[in-house]
Amino acid sequence: MALPALSSSGVKFRRVLAHFPQELSLAFAYGSGVFRQAGDSAGPGENNMLDFVFAVDDAVTWHMMNLTKNKSHYSFLKVLGPKQINSVQNYGAGIYYNTLVPCNGRIIKYGVISTDTLIDDLLHWKTLYVAGRLQKPVKILTQNENSKLQAALVSNLKSAVTAAFLMLPESFSEEDLYMQIAGLSYTGDFRMIVGEDRSKVQNIVEPNVPHFQKLYSNILQDCPQVVYKHHLGRLEANKSPEGQFAQLMSLPRTLQQKITSLVDPPGKNRDVEEILLQVAHDPDCGFVVHQGISRIVRSSSVVQSAKTILTAGVKKSVTYSMKKLYKMTKGWLRKTS
Repeated sequence: MALPALSSSGVKFRRVLAHFPQELSLAFAYGSGVFRQAGDSAGPGENNMLDFVFAVDDAVTWHMMNLTKNKSHYSFLKVLGPKQINSVQNYGAGIYYNTLVPCNGRIIKYGVISTDTLIDDLLHWKTLYVAGRLQKPVKILTQNENSKLQAALVSNLKSAVTAAFLMLPESFSEEDLYMQIAGLSYTGDFRMIVGEDRSKVQNIVEPNVPHFQKLYSNILQDCPQVVYKHHLGRLEANKSPEGQFAQLMSLPRTLQQKITSLVDPPGKNRDVEEILLQVAHDPDCGFVVHQGISRIVRSSSVVQSAKTILTAGVKKSVTYSMKKLYKMTKGWLRKTS
């Protein structure tokens, strides 16, 4: 199963892509500049920044070529060269962002991540940073024939569904499911306290349910752990200990490790299967899963945000942070009015 391809309306995104080295295994656009969010006008905000992620097989070579074409996009780190830029990239979530970049009459932000790092995050949720973005609707601009990457993209969606099932009650709506999935990568993110609109998840999901359905309907129809009543927009999950154990055993490796560290007392060193069986019988199973995800996201979000000072420079970092605070305040005022 492939992620939805770019429609004919994506010409503006391809024009942006033409400004960059073309050695990309995957490129996608995401965010409020691409998909309408609650509170916006009829379409994606034309004044909103366009957000991109570029996956590349050889990050050092790609940065070297991009420095030749787009040196002004980089902060003071450009004087250190592509190898040092790649070293900075590898910290935190393994992605290097250039932000507040003028391009084709719009302001853009783009992140560069190695294909191997992306695949690792998609399969194992090591940071849930880019994997989390790919659990929500995105515009795929280009994708090569890397079968490992394609399989990892699908695996990430299946893992998101499984984690959401564990945190939801036995019966729930499709929109409840998509709200839970969209919120995974914000669970524990300190920016949701300062810097992000706290209604962000709801704003993402409500206008975009058809896009979520396009991503997840085949997975839901084929999933043995749920009864999917598509015509009613309702689902019923298997909440038996046996069903929850099967779901816990299929979660990404890093999340399993975080769950076991939460549950297993220091020095006891039980195996993962025994601990997950215990969690499956726990009435607070969903809360434990939530806490595990929170631990993954919190650490990666803190390090990635700290990196922004290096990758964007102080001036751009302050500007970008002020824009985020403005959006948070605007969302809060809209909610209280």
